[in-house]
Amino acid sequence: MAINQFNLPDLGEGLTEGEILKWLVAEGDVIELNQPIVEVETAKAAVEIPAKWAGTVERIFHPEGTTVEVGHPIISINTGGDSAVPLTVEEPAVEGKAPTGLIGEVGANGRTAVLVGYGPRTVEAKRKARKGDVAAPAASASAVAAPAPVAAPAVAASPVVIESVTVSAGVLAKPPVRKLARDLGIDLATIVGTGPQGSITRDDLAAAADAPAPVQQAAAPAPVFDASREQRIPIKGVRKLTAANMVASAFTAPHVTEFLTVDMTRTMKALDRLKARPEWRDVRVSPLLLVAKAVLLAAKRHPMVNSTWSAATEEIVVKDYINLGIAAATERGLIVPNIKDAGSLTLRQLADAMTDLVQTAKSGKTPPAAMSGGTFTITNVGVYGVDTGTPILPPGEAAILALGTVREQPWAHKGKTKLRQVTTLGLSFDHRIIDGELGSKFLRDIGAFLTDPEVILLAWT
Repeated sequence: MAINQFNLPDLGEGLTEGEILKWLVAEGDVIELNQPIVEVETAKAAVEIPAKWAGTVERIFHPEGTTVEVGHPIISINTGGDSAVPLTVEEPAVEGKAPTGLIGEVGANGRTAVLVGYGPRTVEAKRKARKGDVAAPAASASAVAAPAPVAAPAVAASPVVIESVTVSAGVLAKPPVRKLARDLGIDLATIVGTGPQGSITRDDLAAAADAPAPVQQAAAPAPVFDASREQRIPIKGVRKLTAANMVASAFTAPHVTEFLTVDMTRTMKALDRLKARPEWRDVRVSPLLLVAKAVLLAAKRHPMVNSTWSAATEEIVVKDYINLGIAAATERGLIVPNIKDAGSLTLRQLADAMTDLVQTAKSGKTPPAAMSGGTFTITNVGVYGVDTGTPILPPGEAAILALGTVREQPWAHKGKTKLRQVTTLGLSFDHRIIDGELGSKFLRDIGAFLTDPEVILLAWT
């Protein structure tokens, strides 16, 4: 019988840890090679990790919600062979021997090669507090090989507060419910709670007293301003990385923002004609598609907007390719995956790429590689009914465009005031690279395309 230990691999760009979101298998399950076994959230995305061997799940080392360092064991698989990989967390390196670096290979020091090539660390896995947990000693990865458990010192019984629900003497109830019980002369220990986690509610007390719950008390209690009326959201994963990037960008690149209001009536009519064509009927078409095309064409006319500032070499690096980022809101926070070499795509290819990008982001399956290497970003705040904004640059990029909502407004057209489809663009840029003249010309050209896309396409391509 061979027991193979599966360590958490580096999922891209030197990430050091990941949180186990969901186990897709259980102990005793028979699994196949490359079958997804666990969903892990890193600082960049949630990804499914496939099995490196076929066999039977022997042991799952960490429950859902645990944050595990790269290189630490997460699962062991019985492959049914004659040799086994020892179930140890770390072994001292063997002097003079080094792993070959092949994925899944166990080196002389007992370590398993990871996906990208960053070595495992020797830090204990830690369980983050989750909603509904009661304080308890956290099991570490090093406990896997412990020779014998050590008895924990006795802890005196004391009330523990869990999200405004007080736990005391085996009874769960919020402070206002306890006060009401005292006022009614009811012993909470005699009540069976029907609330969350079996907590006792006002309705439970009313039923016990054989009287309706009081709608209004004679004297309203003084408002309470404490943890019972607060919610705490852990800063982790995508949200944590986004916050760090935005702070770094805001205090590194000197931002300038310019605005331009554009008559998009002809663009909206062009989209309608495009949708009516047989070969486009099943394609997702929106104003964002032609805005993206306008950015790509304008960037070719003004290459400096597609560049980055290198403080290390004291150079401005102008990119001949455009990796177009599209900001996407997901359940785990805002991410900015990008379409590689978007400037080389046809309009139909661009539409398909944007559809795939958004659908993948919404499903939470965007790989880390899709969120690196961006050179220009568009954020579509118009989908929320917002006119425009002053977006912050993604780190390393020189410009970002905010697209506002397209709405019908009175507009001067051919000497008359008419209702037209109008939007407002907001362009933020790094003033170290792009001065006011360049930024204004770039924004002007985007507006010119959106005002009359057919003519600009003929003139610029």
